[in-house]
Amino acid sequence: MAYTRRRDTATRFLMKPHVLAAGSVLGVLIGVDNYLYSYGVNKLPVSTSALIVATQLVFTSTFSFLIVKQKFTAYSINAVVLLTVGAVVLGLRSNGDRPDGESKSEYLSGFFMTLGAAALYGFILPMVQLTYEKAKQPLTYSLVLQMQLVICVFATGFCTVGMLINHDFQTIPREARAHQLGETKYYLLLAFSPILWQCFFLGVIGVIFYASSLLSGIIITVTLPLTQLLAVLIYNERFQAEKGVSLFLSLWGFISYFYGEIKKMRKNKNINSDDDYTIQTESTRPAP
Repeated sequence: MAYTRRRDTATRFLMKPHVLAAGSVLGVLIGVDNYLYSYGVNKLPVSTSALIVATQLVFTSTFSFLIVKQKFTAYSINAVVLLTVGAVVLGLRSNGDRPDGESKSEYLSGFFMTLGAAALYGFILPMVQLTYEKAKQPLTYSLVLQMQLVICVFATGFCTVGMLINHDFQTIPREARAHQLGETKYYLLLAFSPILWQCFFLGVIGVIFYASSLLSGIIITVTLPLTQLLAVLIYNERFQAEKGVSLFLSLWGFISYFYGEIKKMRKNKNINSDDDYTIQTESTRPAP
């Protein structure tokens, strides 16, 4: 990435106004994305929604190229293709179909809202990277934490306003009583879900800070077949052939990306070593 990073120091600093404004806008966009995703997956089967969400990697790679001029190698392109194909394979043989009693218009609205959520999140990740590049202040992990705080405050505020307008808070006790696992586990789930999601988002923007938005999108996508594998291990679901193929393609794409990055790092290291050797040779050469 074009910008430089500095180690954290004990000196505290405030985010500059333009960074704060960017974080605020990104927070609102994530709030919109949350609503699109929540409504969309509510109208679709899990397998279908997971397949659509996996297209996020295509949007992330496209916007990374357009917004932050992400340089692609044969390995990174191979990773994007393999991960996308792996997600498609996972969804092709699934039993995803329009739920009983749901109209075609509701199904289509859920489909396009989920697709919109994937596209919007694919746009947000490169925008976070662009914010880092345009920060014009010391770039430390403290800045990442501040960005996380600002983004989450505005995203939470946006979603809270929507819940108040829709009277969603009044339905929580009713949902708790109707929960299959009981009220206590419902409230535990309600309490720990935001904590886990905060860890997820902190990891996402941390990966962007240390690497790129493309790598962040790749890591998110590779979790799809791993989730299916965990479902097999925890819930004793059948490990069908398409799940194995999807897992293989995804891991292959993941390894391909990192192999390309390691190869590029070694190449850059060799170039720097050659340059240093040339400089040292010229400096020790006797003057004519």
